[in-house]
Amino acid sequence: MFSQQIIDWYKLHKRDLPWRNSTDPYKIWLSEIMLQQTRVDQGLGYYLKFIDHYSTVHDLAGATEQQVLNDWQGLGYYSRARNLHATAKHISEQLNGVFPSTYNELLKLKGVGPYTAAAIASFAFNEPKALVDGNVYRVLARYFNIALPIDSTQGKKEFQELADSLIDSKNPATYNQAIMEFGALQCVPANPDCENCVLRDNCQAYSNKTVASRPVKEKKTKVRTRYFYYFIAQEGEFICLKTRTESDIWQHLFEFPLVEKDNQLSDSELIHYCKQQFQQTPVLISPEQKHLLSHQRIMARFIHLSKIPQEWQSLKIKMDAIENHPLPRLIERYYLKIIERKQLIFFEMD
Repeated sequence: MFSQQIIDWYKLHKRDLPWRNSTDPYKIWLSEIMLQQTRVDQGLGYYLKFIDHYSTVHDLAGATEQQVLNDWQGLGYYSRARNLHATAKHISEQLNGVFPSTYNELLKLKGVGPYTAAAIASFAFNEPKALVDGNVYRVLARYFNIALPIDSTQGKKEFQELADSLIDSKNPATYNQAIMEFGALQCVPANPDCENCVLRDNCQAYSNKTVASRPVKEKKTKVRTRYFYYFIAQEGEFICLKTRTESDIWQHLFEFPLVEKDNQLSDSELIHYCKQQFQQTPVLISPEQKHLLSHQRIMARFIHLSKIPQEWQSLKIKMDAIENHPLPRLIERYYLKIIERKQLIFFEMD
């Protein structure tokens, strides 16, 4: 009954999304990697761009990592793009462009976890393997009024077993799409429209007035605050840009030379630092820019220098070439503001 109600609802309310009109494992894999921790409306444009630029897995494998990162720029979680490229090369070169066709074999691919493997297996190969994402956790936790934390080892195991027991074995692809869509559009995190829900009569959380407290999570994510001080050294038509090589956020993307501190620096401290390190006073210092990641809060300031320090001469590129380098979204947004001269207040230095 549950499965059929979900499927019936889906047939009436589903969104027309391009990857739903295909059983091509390449297109399904691409969409699933892109939509991890990304809203559909944000990921759709990137998906269409990638399909246009790389219509097959061989095309994606043949691109350079920088080309892939350039096309991914702004989508975030850049390790996904690097894994995407590495997996494309593996499938193209080692598997002759043929995707594994079972859940267990798909799990062996780099960057493919249980959720993505289940998505490809069910959507492309009709394997009855249930997907469990945030939307599915929420629907099941509410419908069955489950208080077991979804981020616990036991919780993940039991929710997966429950999901597998409910899947329509004759039509797993439609069921998986249906329950995810139901969670995305109907059984939303905050203020769901329970009065107009097809599952209301049998929803145990609705009956017990626990909808707002389901699903349960036991772990609170600790957010780390980091202070980034970027130096925009511009001289004539040249500017400095370096590759971020650390095994950290934004690896292999480009950025302005950076100093990271454990605490906030004042304007006077930044001026003193520039005089001491570069023998010059900054021309401009930006207000603080806040950039939020899943587990990190980046507080950044951009310090403009009118001369390129000797130690950065090897980092010089022409300013009109900066658009050919993949940048973290934080830097890209700031740089566009410089170009447009809009909504940016500078503190001028004496």
